[in-house]
Amino acid sequence: MPRSLSYLPEDALSLDTLALDVLPDDAHLSLEASRQYCRHLATGHYENFTVVSWLLPKPLQPHFYTVYAYCRWSDDLADEIDDPVRSVKLLDWWDGELQACYEGHPHHPVFIALEETIHHFDIPITPFRDLLTAFRQDQVVQRYETYETLLDYCRYSANPVGHLVLYLCGYRDEERQQLSDATCTGLQLANFWQDVSVDLGKGRIYLPLEDLDRFNYNESDLHTRIVNDRFTDLIRFEVDRTRALFDIGLRLCPLLDKRVRGDIELFNRGGLAILDQIEKQGFDVLSRRPSLSKQKKVSLMLRYMLKRMF
Repeated sequence: MPRSLSYLPEDALSLDTLALDVLPDDAHLSLEASRQYCRHLATGHYENFTVVSWLLPKPLQPHFYTVYAYCRWSDDLADEIDDPVRSVKLLDWWDGELQACYEGHPHHPVFIALEETIHHFDIPITPFRDLLTAFRQDQVVQRYETYETLLDYCRYSANPVGHLVLYLCGYRDEERQQLSDATCTGLQLANFWQDVSVDLGKGRIYLPLEDLDRFNYNESDLHTRIVNDRFTDLIRFEVDRTRALFDIGLRLCPLLDKRVRGDIELFNRGGLAILDQIEKQGFDVLSRRPSLSKQKKVSLMLRYMLKRMF
């Protein structure tokens, strides 16, 4: 396959994590080829839970794949480069590609597919841009002093995704967006508590420093991976208040069309399942990363398929 890939900066060509081997040839960047590329990214990457489930109406599925592909590229440009300066440069390039898409001349296959989605659902640029704000922040901020500053980060890193999902489902009102924010912030926090050890390896600590102080557990303890009562009490505290966010987020489900309600509920239940797994292993997220087994994912999926049917 020809690999001139003129729509990519040289720095991005080393990103094998972005499945560059399945990118369409420059000369064949059709809408259909671009859609297929987005679908490949959405269905071929590990996630805690299925990006697009069988419950989602088929006409919506390509648009969900496309929005996911945008988020995936954004995330990988931030996290898979190992050079903050280079990451910021690439995120600026990606921002420029986003602007070109909104101006009607997309270059990259993700944006060729995304342009159709944006026009069909009349999606503003703000949620896409907010995600890039969070990813740039990741390059320079590695600690959060308070829970409130962490929530402010989630406002850019997670909540825009929920707004995009609501746009795809035909909703634009503030009430649903606020309930969606609770779910998305909960998912982001659950991922932080799940990945304490992984993030520590990247030099990042998302546990609020005020909470470390609250439980008399310090950064030195964290770096030496000490698991004691103080640490497990700290993680239990974070898990409990994250559960409260999912409880709020579940209130969104009755306000949605039944054709999309199942998928939205699955995001909540999947996040709660991660918290359950953390609790199941005694809140020790340093010795072993909590994750959902394939059996657990299938169980959740079947449960909500049956709920939708009956």
